[in-house]
Order: sequence, then C-alpha cells, then structure tokens
Amino acid sequence: PGITYSFYEVYADLYNIDLVSIPLTENYDIDLNDYIRPNGGVIFANPNAPTGKALSLDKIEWFLQNNTESVVLVDEAYVDFGAKSAIKLCEQYPNLLVVQTFSKSRSLAGMRLGFAIGNAELIEGLERVKNSFNSYPVDMLSIKAGCASLEDSSYFEQTCQQIINTREDTCAQLKTLGFRVLDSATNFVFAEHRYIDAAELMGYLRTNGILVRHFSRPDIANFLRISIGTDAEMNALIETLKKHPDVVQLPERAD
Repeated sequence: PGITYSFYEVYADLYNIDLVSIPLTENYDIDLNDYIRPNGGVIFANPNAPTGKALSLDKIEWFLQNNTESVVLVDEAYVDFGAKSAIKLCEQYPNLLVVQTFSKSRSLAGMRLGFAIGNAELIEGLERVKNSFNSYPVDMLSIKAGCASLEDSSYFEQTCQQIINTREDTCAQLKTLGFRVLDSATNFVFAEHRYIDAAELMGYLRTNGILVRHFSRPDIANFLRISIGTDAEMNALIETLKKHPDVVQLPERAD
C-alpha cells in the first residue's frame, strides 16, 4: 500500500527488490481489487499503519481466491485491538503467510519476539534463511516470556479490551473538538483537525509534555498518529487540546 509501515520499502531497497506501491482510496482504505495484477508477492498490514483501518476476512479471502500464484503476506502486528486474524485461512490457502508480533498487544517489545503461520513449505523456506537475516535470535528468556504471555489469556484479553474502550472514548472526544478520526482497529488513532495544521498541533502538544507523531509526506501531512495510553493520559491529551486557542468544543456527535 502507498501508505503503510515504512520499513517495507526500506527492506525492498536493501535487498534490491522491485516494489510497486499502490495508492489507498480517498477514504484511506486498502482496495484489494487494485492488487489483482502480475506480482512476485503481496504484503499489507491488517490493520494498516499508520491509518489504523482494517480489512474484513471476506475481502482477504476474496483476494486469496484471485491471487493464487504468489505469496500473500498479512502483517497482523495490531490485529488484537479489533480486527480479525487471517490465520484460519492458512489451511485453505497455501500461499498465505500470516505474521504477528509480541511487541504490541503483549507488551514484550524488548524480547524481539514474533511468529509466522502458513503452509509447511513457506515455513521451511523461512527456517532455511532465518539465521542469515534475523538480527534478533530468540533466547531462552524470551521464549519463556512469550509462552507465559500466551498462557495468561484472561489478562491479555482484559488489557486489549481496556485499550479498545479507551480508544473509542478518545475518538468520541476528539470528534467534539473538531477532529476527523479514521476508524481504528489498533492501539492508536489517526486524526486530523478540520481547521488547525497538524504540524502546529504537534508542536503545541509537545510544549505541553504530550508526544504524538506527525508525518511530513503530503498525502497525510495533516494527520496526527496518537497512541492510546491510560485513561488519565488520554484525558490529559483532551484537556490540553481544549486549551488550544483555535479549538472550539462541538456538541457530541452520534457517530
């Protein structure tokens, strides 16, 4: 996708792989119809980053049915915050590889843990080359931490739901302050103010001790990527925005 995780392009350039970048729709969606073309492999994040928008499983399966001759890699780094995993499609579609990380929903970024699920031949291919490409070999402590995380499903589900609840509340409040907020299935939101420049807003928040991310590329230059923290942290964000001289609080919207 034309707007996605920036390292896809970095890795393609590093290994001298020709990369075709396909624009998102006007609503910042991935339209898989645009990907039905000759290719040597397709990769997209679901949910996407930094937009936060997710594709349905039906759309992904439709694409797999119509793209059978190359590998389709679905990056599900943020899937636990509201999207549906494509893992269950792997048994039916041998060209599908699904990758996930422990860095987001399981809060184990320092452990450098992730996994891939797919057809045995795809996994064998990864096993064959991983020691030549993997900068972060998994040690025994990381394995123990990852297993403990997987076993503690109740705490995992509780914390994911807490982030989802905080995200939805934050989105509603941002809209009353004049923001357009894209539908998010991640632990962040992608928002633009209807009247205030995003770079100016980022600077204003920074001077008040709140860090958000701003992208300079023209097609998303008016958006801020806002990570979801605790309720107290998000309330601090909202209260700080209310003090901006150009922010006018609007009545709450039904959507």
